Amino acid sequence: MIELTVEEKLKQLYQLQRIDSQVDEIQILKGELPDEVQDLEDEIAGLELRMTKMESVIKELQTEMNTQHGKIKESETTIEKYQIQLDNVKNNREFEALTKELEFQKLEIQLGEKKARQSAADIEVKQETRNGIEERLQKKRKELETKREELAQIIEKTEKEEAELKKKSEKARKVIEERLIRAYDKIRTSYRNGLAVVTVERNSCGGCFNKIPPQLQLEIAMHKNIVACEHCGRILVDDSVLGEVLQPAATE
Repeated sequence: MIELTVEEKLKQLYQLQRIDSQVDEIQILKGELPDEVQDLEDEIAGLELRMTKMESVIKELQTEMNTQHGKIKESETTIEKYQIQLDNVKNNREFEALTKELEFQKLEIQLGEKKARQSAADIEVKQETRNGIEERLQKKRKELETKREELAQIIEKTEKEEAELKKKSEKARKVIEERLIRAYDKIRTSYRNGLAVVTVERNSCGGCFNKIPPQLQLEIAMHKNIVACEHCGRILVDDSVLGEVLQPAATE
């Protein structure tokens, strides 16, 4: 395998940076949309689950209320039966027994009515909560639809270009030694703009914009070593590498 010169390695790294920066630009164009879409999908799933649980609670409360109404009717029927029996009592013992049963059934009716009222009140509260969830759910679904449409439009415009750039990036990586790729990736992930290889601009680092000493600029221009910025750690290249890389790229 032919050993590349430092200048050739710098050209390869800078070419890779240019390709990856174009991919980054597409991601910037998408902005936070992919994350926003995912967040909305998760939020909607959570709201749908809450809606299902709330409807289940309301159904249980309605069942309980209906049960109490059924018990009240049973007690009312029993009271009517005992009232008829009271007209035909033959002794005090039988009268007292029927009277106690009547009092018990009346208490059962009062208890049933209380429970039914409580269930009705709980249903009203839960219905309000459910309606609030439904309103929020509809709003989030509309918002998700809008975000998905925006993202789909961007993807439609950039999908082919992004795929081609990623292929170029993979191809460029294969010809760069692993040690440099590891360093390049580490630097890229350290900064939001993803710049790991930058040019010297107006005697300053093109990444952090700190001044570069003349002696270090001379070392960069000699292409004898790979030089990193003393302040941000980015790999520095000079205009000569930049010019030689840009020229073939413009003719693609």
